[in-house]
Amino acid sequence: QVQLVESGGGLVQTGGSLKLSCATSGFSVSSTGMSWYRQAPGKERELVAGISALGRTNYADFVKDRFTISRDNAKNTVYLQMNTLKPEDTAVYYCSRLGVFWGQGIQVTVSP
Repeated sequence: QVQLVESGGGLVQTGGSLKLSCATSGFSVSSTGMSWYRQAPGKERELVAGISALGRTNYADFVKDRFTISRDNAKNTVYLQMNTLKPEDTAVYYCSRLGVFWGQGIQVTVSP
């Protein structure tokens, strides 16, 4: 059974950092593409970052040089390190496997 569970969200001030974790089970993160998405109130869900099975990463322009996606194959966990956070980064962040399987989402709130 495929499961994805996000953790690490919360409230942070502008300029601060958070590290999100996506603990998975039922498959190996090293053998598939994984992504982080986010959805702000009243907006559509958008891709934030992705990592392929080969370890190649891609980022949305609005998070380049601020966010880093990574994975720990031994822990079967994917991470999103978020630095220099801005109020516009406030959203519910979701972990996804191939855009098919999703976690429950976790709130990130950046105060001005």
